Amino acid sequence: MRIAFFGTPDFAVPSLEALLEAGHEVVCVVTQPDRPSGRHAVPTAPPVKQVALARGLPVLQTANVNERGFAAALAERAPEAIVVAAFGQKLRRRVLTLPRHGCLNVHASLLPRHRGAAPVAHAILAGDAETGVTIMRMSERIDAGDILAQEATSIGPRETTGDLTARLAGLGACLLVKTLSALAAGKAHPTPQDPSLATRAPALDKADGALPWDRPAAYLARFVRAMAPWPGAFTFWRRPNKPPLRLVIHEAEPVEGPAAHPGRVAIAEGDCLAVGTGHAILRLLTLQPAGGRTMSASDFLRGHRVALGDCFGPPA
Repeated sequence: MRIAFFGTPDFAVPSLEALLEAGHEVVCVVTQPDRPSGRHAVPTAPPVKQVALARGLPVLQTANVNERGFAAALAERAPEAIVVAAFGQKLRRRVLTLPRHGCLNVHASLLPRHRGAAPVAHAILAGDAETGVTIMRMSERIDAGDILAQEATSIGPRETTGDLTARLAGLGACLLVKTLSALAAGKAHPTPQDPSLATRAPALDKADGALPWDRPAAYLARFVRAMAPWPGAFTFWRRPNKPPLRLVIHEAEPVEGPAAHPGRVAIAEGDCLAVGTGHAILRLLTLQPAGGRTMSASDFLRGHRVALGDCFGPPA
């Protein structure tokens, strides 16, 4: 099948590679423009662009895929289907109706649950036992199109958003190839979504990583996993007579222990650093102070004088 592939981050790469390995003709790869990256803001190509160029595929980059001239240029390539995986732009009608098989999206949740840009993080945050991937035929409403195929998988008790996203990317790639085969054979059966079951999974920003200490410890442990690797779960240690120290929490677990107000240090000895929450206490296992390396709680306590009752929370 002649396919135009739309994708940008690492999540999309396995789907692109699976299409090529299955013998599909990728007529072009459409991706977001290069973005500044790193301390020196060096323009960096998206992962999908890097793979496409290495494979000798034509690459088109645009900040507005719905612009009339771009849509016309896309039509000249005569794709039979458009495959979208974490592209990062909303497609309008002129693009959605261009190929005869429509536009297929690889979405990292079991729709209609977790519609939106951050489905993996929200699945972990919600405490879902399982999630999965959905191949859907796109409509003008975000993540509301008819479902062509789904595959579920359990969420591991320590999986982070980064871990789970990588696993779902591979799962989605395999399911995409199977779905395209069914579509070509006329054996695909679109199923409308039940809007009453829909939940939202909006994009995260940097501020969303602030630990809400008034929530239960079990929720906060999921929060740490959900925010990894980005934006990272963070808090500030409000040290007496010193500026607040920003801490990124990489691993944590809920434990029973002495009562403590939310955000107040409950235990700070040996290898145990634990903080009060809305229910139970949260033991911090690995953390990273601003400007420093990731370290265990025991290493952190050896290098910093943390006292019972010290406050973790906003900087002021």
